[in-house]
Amino acid sequence: MNKSCKRFVVLMVVFFVSLHAGAQAFEGWKKGNLDIHFITTGRGDCAFMIMPDGTTMLIDAGELNPADPRTQSARTAPLQPDNSQPAYAWVADYIKGVNPSAWIDYAMITHFHDDHFGGMYKGAKAAAEGKYYLTGITGVGDRIPIRKIVDRGYPDYNYPVDLKKRIKQQADDGELQQLGNYINFIEYQTSQKGMKAERFKTGSKDQFVLVKDAAAYPSFHIRNIMSNGFIWNGTGENVFNHFANTGGMLPDENNAGCGIRAQYGNFSIFFAADIQGVVNYGEPACNDMESAVAPIVGQVDVATMSHHGNRNALNVNYIQTLRPRVWIQQVWSSDHPGHEVLIRLTSRATNPYPHDMFATNMLEANKLVIGPALENAYKSTNGHIVIRVAPGGESYNIFVLDSFKKGQQVKNTFGPYVAGGKR
Repeated sequence: MNKSCKRFVVLMVVFFVSLHAGAQAFEGWKKGNLDIHFITTGRGDCAFMIMPDGTTMLIDAGELNPADPRTQSARTAPLQPDNSQPAYAWVADYIKGVNPSAWIDYAMITHFHDDHFGGMYKGAKAAAEGKYYLTGITGVGDRIPIRKIVDRGYPDYNYPVDLKKRIKQQADDGELQQLGNYINFIEYQTSQKGMKAERFKTGSKDQFVLVKDAAAYPSFHIRNIMSNGFIWNGTGENVFNHFANTGGMLPDENNAGCGIRAQYGNFSIFFAADIQGVVNYGEPACNDMESAVAPIVGQVDVATMSHHGNRNALNVNYIQTLRPRVWIQQVWSSDHPGHEVLIRLTSRATNPYPHDMFATNMLEANKLVIGPALENAYKSTNGHIVIRVAPGGESYNIFVLDSFKKGQQVKNTFGPYVAGGKR
């Protein structure tokens, strides 16, 4: 090899090393930590929690229809890290990379929309066993055993209407058929694979518990806050019906969603699902679930933006009651957040409390419409978001991982934040 060739090879090696020198692998979970991964595929919501003793919980595993024109448009985030496999497969791969077990202890489906539990679509792969197709939670659960799954409807799925009956009557309804596919998955997994299934118990503190070493972490618990329009009243396991005096009005799918509050020492986080808080002209007041839920949740360290930060969510009362130090926004659409929502979150008049905002997939379309105020408001606008709470729950850090690369590669870190601080 002549000198010029050798020089070229050396330069290429130096370039390659420098290119990858900044890549840092995410350090795995250790006993005593509470890790919460907000996994982004660009196709819907997904969070994976590793509790202090290693108990695991999956909250949603959304998957939009990849063949839908909207999904393929600039209105929707691209599939991440790439389109070589479906979203559910990327979620399963990510979980396998961080999971301290070969299974998932709990899975919770907040509500029955495709971006939270997986939509049916032409071309979806059929499961090798069982009469269901692989999409969202059914795809993840087909690859990783789930020991217990909890949703708002099991076993009858008869609220606010008889959904099983409608599935049979309306075979051409896409939303009903995706629920039918999910029910087929539940029936097969419970009868053949030993999975347990339960209906979400609003008000309970005993449905999601540490199963490996609960005695070592007495300051950790999960409280079930809301489901099907019922809300914990703050005492024991008692609840009230937010829709009790509405003349027969029932919650829509978003307001029927399940929400939980997790506590570890001084640290707290609220998973808000897609509840709404802005009542549009002509709508009944009961559509404001946020104002009913807020005083029960109280101040927290971290909160997910309800309904992805959409225009009908995050009212002033809700923002000022929860006062999270950190907002997590799970984004897949160009209308997340609404411009007026961003104003409420960033205005000193409506949100004077110290706060940092993180988003999983801020779209270019949104940046172009809203402008620099959008990007200036966020600490990070793209990537998996991981909250790591230190043993005992006194402090926490936030890691942003590169969602366009396989594995868990750290892009940036933030913190430490002090848990439980007054704001």
